[in-house]
Amino acid sequence: MLDCRGLACPQPVMRTKELIESDAPQTIEIVVDNSAASQNVSRFLSTRGYAATVTAQGGDYLIAGVLDANFKPAAESPPAESYSCAVGGQRRIAVFIKADRIGRGDDTLGAGLMKNFLLTLQEMDSELWRLVFVNSGVKLCVEGSESLDALRDLQKKGVSILVCGTCLEFFKLMDKKQVGETTNMLDVVTSLQLADKVISV
Repeated sequence: MLDCRGLACPQPVMRTKELIESDAPQTIEIVVDNSAASQNVSRFLSTRGYAATVTAQGGDYLIAGVLDANFKPAAESPPAESYSCAVGGQRRIAVFIKADRIGRGDDTLGAGLMKNFLLTLQEMDSELWRLVFVNSGVKLCVEGSESLDALRDLQKKGVSILVCGTCLEFFKLMDKKQVGETTNMLDVVTSLQLADKVISV
């Protein structure tokens, strides 16, 4: 069993990746101590051909994976599903959102500007590839956010939305998330690396 309790994001995913690449186990068990890590590790396992189940054990989570015998990894496949790129040479723009409002001065104005910004992102059309929410930006993706409709519309149009799991845990909002995929810092960094252009807000 791989014990990843106490490890900060994205170390549980990195440790799991190292074990799979070194030992190629048919079955694997990983224990973590927070919900965000359990979601990240189980999602990563699925990209490597493992059927994953998560069991809560007190304050910990046991992730058990069984390798699909028919799974055939693509040559030089990316380390997680969320790393996949748009095809056909389409330009990829990622938007890195670090707060739930734009600018400093008046919080009400800043919140309104952010809402309008997210609504206006639809004008970018097919070049808009991914939204990455970190720090207080994750509050835009949870229950009660005035931006949920805009984000859901973007997601329906194929825009990938990643929401920092560590940040959700910090603000105690993990069970309030309404849109997007809970993610880790490895996914965040890889997204910024793969994007042709990054807009930081």
